[in-house]
Amino acid sequence: MSTQICRVLELMVRSSCCHTIRSRSCLRKALLAPTTGVPGGPILPKRAYSLDSFGPGRPSLGPSSHQPHSERTSPSSALVHRNLSAAAVQGQFRPLCRYDYLDLGEVEENVRRAQACKKIRHFVVDPDLANVVAQHLGPDLQDAKMVIFECNPGPGVLTRALLNAGAQRVVALEGDRTFLPDLQELEMRLDGQLEVVHCDYFRLDPIGSGTVKPPTMFTDKLFTDLGISETAWTDDVPVKVVGILPERNERGRLLKMVYALFERLSVFRYGRIELNLFISEREYRKLVARPGEMLYYRAFGVLWQIACDIELLHKEPWESFVVSSRQRVPSTKGKLPNDHLCLVRLRPRADLFSSGLTPSNASTLLMMIKQCLAKRKIKLIDRLNLWSPDSGSKLLSELGLPEDILTGNVYPEEYLRLFQLMDKSQEFTQSWLYEEILENTEREGWG
Repeated sequence: MSTQICRVLELMVRSSCCHTIRSRSCLRKALLAPTTGVPGGPILPKRAYSLDSFGPGRPSLGPSSHQPHSERTSPSSALVHRNLSAAAVQGQFRPLCRYDYLDLGEVEENVRRAQACKKIRHFVVDPDLANVVAQHLGPDLQDAKMVIFECNPGPGVLTRALLNAGAQRVVALEGDRTFLPDLQELEMRLDGQLEVVHCDYFRLDPIGSGTVKPPTMFTDKLFTDLGISETAWTDDVPVKVVGILPERNERGRLLKMVYALFERLSVFRYGRIELNLFISEREYRKLVARPGEMLYYRAFGVLWQIACDIELLHKEPWESFVVSSRQRVPSTKGKLPNDHLCLVRLRPRADLFSSGLTPSNASTLLMMIKQCLAKRKIKLIDRLNLWSPDSGSKLLSELGLPEDILTGNVYPEEYLRLFQLMDKSQEFTQSWLYEEILENTEREGWG
């Protein structure tokens, strides 16, 4: 009798164990199964990226063995959850996590949507390119404190790629009403990770103080509405801006931004705003021109090199970007190559406003560099002596520069040091700046 009882107990224990193992196996399969946020929608493959194996930043579709280690973290980690809104939950959508990738769409459909724009603009429509851009923004994309300003997202391909990469707060600044409905629909599906604003970033802070209408906007209103506060210049980067610099008047826009940076106006009033912009290859080459390249070494490049760490993140042929129907084909003529758009990171230096440079006297530095580089093949000592007689030799000696050095052979950091010496000197007053401006009626060298 006791033998039969033991046999019954053994069978019960085995049955219980098998049920537990089967349950755990089913749960594991459910967690690992790739799904989308919409029931019955297409199953999207999990993307694995390798910036080294496939050339300049191209992603690949492949098995999880190629996927970075960070992508295989547990779904319970602190950074994985991206929830749908309450309205979407009522529609029986389940919460999104980092393993649920938003569909970036097919290139053909993205092109069709982008070409509905009536304005002259370029668009990112290739999901692979959008993923490359998102990767270049770095791991701090997932920081809850980091805000991403996306300039004119259009069909929203890059928007979705940023969210897929784990961005916690993306602000889509769209200037064309055509694209607002689709972007706002995506905003409603998410739980605060995306905010859509009818605003053109490149039309912020127009001259004057009158009433403006969207997409034109003042920075103060934009940042106040978004709840973004001012930060100290030495703090971490609070906002990253990503987008394509409009081809029309590229140089003028870059000048406007660098002036605002030095004087801490516009967006730079709120801290070290990092710019990640596609600019033409021609303007990029001028932006990073070095001393001795007399044809391309200009004031605007020197100012950017003083103000920021400049990094080329990616080069992409013009053909990869769709343009609106009214857009002319970019000219490739000229002495500099212009076959690509360059994704450039401009990160303001944390120590910029030190050793005497302040937003208050920065305008003096701007004027000095403009005037020195108005003619790049004249001797710097002649320019200095013109401003203050017999002071040139002393200043050049303190800088460790030869007396016959040309203005086009002086490095950006040497111009900054020259300004600091002149600012402390009793021999110079700011009056020389304005006298020179009046004489330079053609504004030579300002570009």
